[in-house]
Amino acid sequence: MSEMNPNQTTESDVAPAVGEIQSDVATVDAIAVDTRAVDAIPADTSRGDVHPSDELATDELATEELGTDVGKSAAVTESTDAQKSVQQSLNASTADNANVDAPLTFSDLPLSDAVKQAVKMSGYETPTPIQAEIIPHMLAGRDLLAQSQTGTGKTAAFALPILSRVNTKRRAPQVLVLAPTRELAIQVANSFSTYAACLPKFNVMAIYGGQDYEPQLRQLRRGVQVVVGTPGRVIDHIKRGTLDLSSIECLVLDEADEMLNMGFLEDVEFVLEQTPDKRQIALFSATLPAPIRKISERYLVDPAKVTIKKKTMTADSIRQRALFVTPRDKVAVLKRILEAESTDGVIVFTKTKDATITVAEQLVREGLSAIALNGDMPQKVRELTIDQLKSGKLDILVATDVAARGLDVTRVSHVFNFDLPHDTESYIHRVGRTGRAGRKGEAIIFLTNGQRNKLRMIERVTKQPIEVVQPPSTDQINAFRVERFKQRITDVTGARDLTMFKELIAEYAEETGKPMEQIAAALAHISQQGRPFLMKDLPQPKRRDRNDRGQRGERNGNGRSDRRDRD
Repeated sequence: MSEMNPNQTTESDVAPAVGEIQSDVATVDAIAVDTRAVDAIPADTSRGDVHPSDELATDELATEELGTDVGKSAAVTESTDAQKSVQQSLNASTADNANVDAPLTFSDLPLSDAVKQAVKMSGYETPTPIQAEIIPHMLAGRDLLAQSQTGTGKTAAFALPILSRVNTKRRAPQVLVLAPTRELAIQVANSFSTYAACLPKFNVMAIYGGQDYEPQLRQLRRGVQVVVGTPGRVIDHIKRGTLDLSSIECLVLDEADEMLNMGFLEDVEFVLEQTPDKRQIALFSATLPAPIRKISERYLVDPAKVTIKKKTMTADSIRQRALFVTPRDKVAVLKRILEAESTDGVIVFTKTKDATITVAEQLVREGLSAIALNGDMPQKVRELTIDQLKSGKLDILVATDVAARGLDVTRVSHVFNFDLPHDTESYIHRVGRTGRAGRKGEAIIFLTNGQRNKLRMIERVTKQPIEVVQPPSTDQINAFRVERFKQRITDVTGARDLTMFKELIAEYAEETGKPMEQIAAALAHISQQGRPFLMKDLPQPKRRDRNDRGQRGERNGNGRSDRRDRD
């Protein structure tokens, strides 16, 4: 992988929606759809200056971040000719390219011709800040410690230079990417395939648990240059002798902090020990807790350190609202909002696997199209469920944070924080599931009175106010139901051939002597299938509801109930 691939560029179709190459660059000043960063960034991050020190900054939520900004590569002391060729452009660029007369383009970067062609065919010209900053380091073969969030274009930041250096004549794996979840592994592998559209004989595969071994074994025997996998399944193949890492030249740890949160620290270290001493390591993490810094100090050699932050943590296209609700009323309030608002795809986030099942079952009993998504589901069922949400066959997913990580479904209009996440990073990630591809999104939080401080904390981190609202009233819901009932009658009478039913009703009226109004009312009652047509008021809470004070784990944000599910 040390030399440029000599293969000539060939024509190929590239999907117009190219992973994270641009990651909504048009709104980079405001949007951070998937980010997990917090309020620790220096005030002048719109500039491209790199702080000379590596001092760590810690915000009020104890989320650690590198004290470096983006833009210049002044800290690089051993730049190669490839880096130097773009150094002046990098130094001149700012984080958002807003005030640059001649912004850096992909053509300015020393990528291979085949990769540039794939990018051009996709319609992209200008790299995101993280791509402009990281690509030269990756091309130079330098170790990298990058603090960045999903939604910044980081997949392309490492995939494009890797593809520029990969040797397609070799069948042994040259690159290994570790990802925390199956969904992210599949997404990254698909991105590699897209960016390699003009690279003949290139092969990439995703390996993850829950999938049969035999298809993976066949593909490994045929030969692949890039393997993207979850730690557990990668280790299984290593121990079986079916995955040889002796030829690995680059190892990417994607969302490293997430892998640690899920208990994969020992697995990651095991994989690192199986790779050659002289391999390049690129570590991407939203935060830099002590275990991440320990891995960096132990395995990375003189790494380039890059921090990429966006100006706001949630997109302006996403409206955020909060409701104070007692735990016993959460499902009832959720149903009210779903009925009162125009929704498309919906994701409801809960804290535990059991809660996903309980909430989904209650919604199904109300006639809603809902299903639980958690780590206990077989992989084939998970994939089918996600496909159904994308296609519109399913409307509501009730999911844990880990199970929903990596989901990219454009039609999601609403995200509900049924249970408050364990930290603000998870909240930002949840919110990022909506408001995609230029669409408007709605993010709604359910809080207890004991969590008012959490609301202020989220506002501080996201740098956006969150409106506190009341749930739709009973009168509003009933008025909506009446109007919808009338509209359904209008729609059916205007668009359907009702001749047969008219004859049946006329015959029944003649036989029984019942008036048409009574017959119509009976048919309306039948259509309700035993469910009441009008909604009743929510029960009034007692003077002091113990549950309203929050559970033990919610008092300080670090109780046992705040621990995420290890899916």
